[in-house]
Amino acid sequence: MGGDTRVRELVDRFYDLMDLEPAYRELRAAHGTTLDEARDKLHWFLSGWLGGPDLYIERFGHPRLRMRHMPFSIGILERDQWVTCMHQAMTEVQLDPALIERLTESFMKTADWMRNR
Repeated sequence: MGGDTRVRELVDRFYDLMDLEPAYRELRAAHGTTLDEARDKLHWFLSGWLGGPDLYIERFGHPRLRMRHMPFSIGILERDQWVTCMHQAMTEVQLDPALIERLTESFMKTADWMRNR
């Protein structure tokens, strides 16, 4: 994908869009008043998930994504907003279209698995 700087660029654009775009209102509302901690955690997670250093695991252990997201109400709307926001971020930071396609498919599978309602 281009290293740590590109991962951070993607994560920052994702959360900027969440703050800016009314289409992601429900997703944004689920994140509380500040996005700083979420930005760091997603950056650390994606770093390892994309083949770089396991920054998240070094800090928190196994990601246990579903368990860690259980306190949040995640339905189809939230799933779709997350994936759409991430797709928009990937497009805006100009990732390779083939990579965007592969990542969107993986993100959708993971986001669907996170649904708890």
